[in-house]
Amino acid sequence: MSAPVYVPDRDPILRQQIERGLDTIRPYLLADGGSVRLLNISDEMVVKLELLGACGSCPMSTMTLRAGIEQALKHAVPQIRRVEAVNAMAPY
Repeated sequence: MSAPVYVPDRDPILRQQIERGLDTIRPYLLADGGSVRLLNISDEMVVKLELLGACGSCPMSTMTLRAGIEQALKHAVPQIRRVEAVNAMAPY
């Protein structure tokens, strides 16, 4: 009998830690008419987010994702390797 496989996306404590990290950045996103929603956490500790409102179509969304959201999440949950947005605009 094998041991159960750890699935980060099903870890309620990890999800709560990530949500708390997102809560530190949400007021800034909301001030510009946007927000963010946690979609998934992969086995490789890659967090997938959906950028909402103005953030979903902003040409600066990639910079916001890397310099703001990803840094806030890595500070809150150091084991996170990367943050990706499923609807981030491609850089020019």
